[in-house]
Amino acid sequence: MPLSSSRPRRPAVLAALAATVALVLPAAGPAAADHTPQPGLVVLVGSLQSELGCPGDWQPGCTATELLPVDDEPGVYRATFDVPAGDYATKVAVNGSWAENYGAGGVAGGADIPLQAPGGAVTFTYDHATHLLTDDLPDAVGEQQSAHWLSREVVAWDADAVPAAASFRLYGARDGGLALTDGAITGATQSYLLRRSGDTLPADLAADVPHLADLAPLRLPRSSRPQVDDLLRGQLLVAALDADGRVLATSGVQVPGVLDDVYAGAADRELGLSWGRGGGRGHRPHLALWAPTARSVTLHVYETGSGGEPLVSAPMVVDRDGVWRATGERSWEGRYFLYEVEVFVPETGRVEHNLVTDPYSVGLSTNSGRSLLVDLDAPALAPAGWDDLAKPDLARPEQLSLYELHVRDFSITDDTVPADHRGTYAAFTDAGSDGMTHLRDLAGAGLNAVHLLPVNDIATIEERRSQQLEPPCDLASFPPDSPEQQACVAEVAGQDGFNWGYDPLHWTVPEGSYATDPEDATRIREFRDMVAALNGTGLRVVQDVVYNHTSDAGQDGRNDLDRIVPGYYHRLDPTTGAVETSTCCAGTAPEHTMMGKLVVDSLVTLVQTYKLDGIRFDLMGHHPKQNILDVRAALDELTPERDGVDGSAVYLYGEGWNFGEVADDARFVQATQANMAGTGVGTFNDRLRDAVRGGTPFSDPRVQGFASGLLTDPNAAETRTAAEQRDRLLLAQDQIRVGLTGNLRDYRFTDRTGAQVTGADVDYEGQPVGYTADPQEAVTYVSAHDNETLYDALALKLPQDTATADRVRVQTLALATTALGQGVSFWHAGSEQLRSKSLDRNSYDSGDWFNVLDWSGRTNGFGRGLPPAADNEDSWDLMRPLLADPALQPAPTGIAAARDAADALLAVRASTPLFSLGTAELVQQKVSFPGAGPDQTPGVVTMEVDDTVGEDVDPDVSRVLVVLNASPETTTQVVPGAGAVTWVLHPALAAGADPVVRGSSVDGDTVTVPARTAAVFVAR
Repeated sequence: MPLSSSRPRRPAVLAALAATVALVLPAAGPAAADHTPQPGLVVLVGSLQSELGCPGDWQPGCTATELLPVDDEPGVYRATFDVPAGDYATKVAVNGSWAENYGAGGVAGGADIPLQAPGGAVTFTYDHATHLLTDDLPDAVGEQQSAHWLSREVVAWDADAVPAAASFRLYGARDGGLALTDGAITGATQSYLLRRSGDTLPADLAADVPHLADLAPLRLPRSSRPQVDDLLRGQLLVAALDADGRVLATSGVQVPGVLDDVYAGAADRELGLSWGRGGGRGHRPHLALWAPTARSVTLHVYETGSGGEPLVSAPMVVDRDGVWRATGERSWEGRYFLYEVEVFVPETGRVEHNLVTDPYSVGLSTNSGRSLLVDLDAPALAPAGWDDLAKPDLARPEQLSLYELHVRDFSITDDTVPADHRGTYAAFTDAGSDGMTHLRDLAGAGLNAVHLLPVNDIATIEERRSQQLEPPCDLASFPPDSPEQQACVAEVAGQDGFNWGYDPLHWTVPEGSYATDPEDATRIREFRDMVAALNGTGLRVVQDVVYNHTSDAGQDGRNDLDRIVPGYYHRLDPTTGAVETSTCCAGTAPEHTMMGKLVVDSLVTLVQTYKLDGIRFDLMGHHPKQNILDVRAALDELTPERDGVDGSAVYLYGEGWNFGEVADDARFVQATQANMAGTGVGTFNDRLRDAVRGGTPFSDPRVQGFASGLLTDPNAAETRTAAEQRDRLLLAQDQIRVGLTGNLRDYRFTDRTGAQVTGADVDYEGQPVGYTADPQEAVTYVSAHDNETLYDALALKLPQDTATADRVRVQTLALATTALGQGVSFWHAGSEQLRSKSLDRNSYDSGDWFNVLDWSGRTNGFGRGLPPAADNEDSWDLMRPLLADPALQPAPTGIAAARDAADALLAVRASTPLFSLGTAELVQQKVSFPGAGPDQTPGVVTMEVDDTVGEDVDPDVSRVLVVLNASPETTTQVVPGAGAVTWVLHPALAAGADPVVRGSSVDGDTVTVPARTAAVFVAR
């Protein structure tokens, strides 16, 4: 049989798993008139009518599809039509109108009846006595997958939707081919009567699948248990039958639940590649693949990463946990392998032989063609001093200042980096480059961690540099507001070397396009070199991981999970069986045991192999909370002595957004913002972000916020009254106050109305602002790779005539809301130097041109043309005058001023322990907001941290006073008790390059701070 090794580049969204064919269930429809004793006209209606001579579809009066009376069969109507091949929906209409119509199961006004026509003559028969419409084709069955096999004993289905059902059966066909013929299922090799045992699922099962709790449990007989393994290796179908044994409805079957039950032992197995120890012949590769529905698995070993015949083809042995195993030879090290999985694929309806890579791969050939037999402990793969790599000091997570950086952005346009290193891991080892000099300067100022956008194996980047396309235009020759740049970039999008990387293929292998050679183990060694170089610069390393989705799914997808265990690793719609895509793409299902295990095992391997200091989860809210806690527990077990890394020091954080099919804990308790309180796992704080910037990512981009001039400097788009603006601004200031505490849920303070409230009492779009139980659970940011950069957001929101010097001050003030808070501070790379993406709100595939990051300080990236049409065209008219305005393109002096101001903020944070108190108790005890309440000054937030209360956190400073003045005017604030001590401007600001902030002062209880300034004072 020919092998299937499909590796096409596929669209990110899979429409459906069409494994088995249509669920035929009666459904609610329009009320029908009384049954007509003798119809005058019976018409076949549906989506096929236009193909059969009618002027359109669903035409109840079209005689071209009339069914004629059958002689000697009263009440029976029949006709034969030449139906083109295709999928259609049909019904019967009586007497030329919709007043009397019959659908699936003969129900008046019932559901459409699906028809899969192979092309050619089809005879349709309608029996007016039963109202059943039939045809002479073998009926397709189970197109939708609304039945769920949850355990050995129980199948769940909406049995109430078939009220006429007298019994239910599970059918199995080892090689597929189930069909519905003359009201009976044909082609089955096994079938079992299912006994309904209640109206809803028992509590233990309902707890595991709450979204299915209302389905009826249908129990398998004991006699089926020895056959469960065999049933799971073929086609499955559940049917409802009437008292005469006639099929009323069918459904395909989703199997993740029963796979988790039957093969539960696999959760404790070591999967993927491991090596025997002891030297000599003991150093042999061991391979293990979980494929419980496979009929056979063959291991193919190759000399090279592509082409050629296998050196070895060896059958693997399966055990009771569904794990297939093989042990190889020591000589295999450095060679490549694939698995050939023989498995029934519901999508195609037949047994396939799939050539697949290992989901647990730790090395790959170019473009992920084959898995690499690599020993990660090989000395040749370790940089000098790797075993004793010293980590930058960090006493607690709240001290983190994170810097979100893309590997390719970092060096692809840096001409101080050797040409063959640009855009690669190796560029981080070029200590004298502009980029590394800049990172060293940031680290010297106080930055202490780099967050790398996804560096796992990426599905959509060509790894061979010689094959990566460049835009075929002189991009720099076009005007700053031209559409030509984006059109030219779009010509090669998906074929160039750029992508954010949120389309993973293999999770535990570094991306090959970021290596100087994508073949062999080069990427492993160079990734380690990068980590060592960054650590040596004083920067910890965080990896951004994307386990919530894959780039695609299905038999024709490039991702192999569905080709190994079809229908298991992805989250499916509970009725249709289609892959859920709310994440953007084919959503995975870490609530399933072995997908959850893959997440944990992969991260343990990554942390051990690359000595990572943190993990950032993309769309973490689509993970179960328990999955993230399992990661935390597994990492906590890693010790420097045994594993070479202190796993307990690895900081975890992610996007705790609550949306999609899992929203509001619909399928499990999610890892969302509120749910992660008390776990120590951080989530991104969108509350402070939106309060500072203004609006949300989904609102008019001109909506202003605290930093961008709401009320204090309104732009031309503002239509609200001054009173309305004031109300919104004071709410934003309360949201910022809560954010400065680390977004604490229970922090108590005086709000804008004068009431005593907690952080959770303050509103954010109908949700509580405060949701954390510990400051480390808030990742505080005002800009990230998503949405417009901070500079671009301010370009859209500030009045257009705002001078560059003021834009620098506003940018700095916005960054100060993260740097001077109690949570983890997070900056988007380049925010410190006014980085722009030419107003692009979604630059994931916008190429190097729009994602430019210029360390030389000559350009910030503004005015490089209208951003790509796909995500931005609806705002082009708004963007044109801004991009064309030369005053909005900062000169190198403005960029340098922003850099200097940002350095000063980092230095303030790093040198002042009172900005990272570390517990909710200390924050409540020491942090206060003078001037809050109904009489507060719009555009000003004042915060004090008093170290004279409670334990002494900072032996050098007794009190810190922060004033954030976002208004365009100097502010004078009264801080009761301030005159009791002597205040000085923070040394980092006093010694900094900004002369304006040095004009800030404290005189008795009166504090004066210039316009658009973040001032920090300390008392000794």
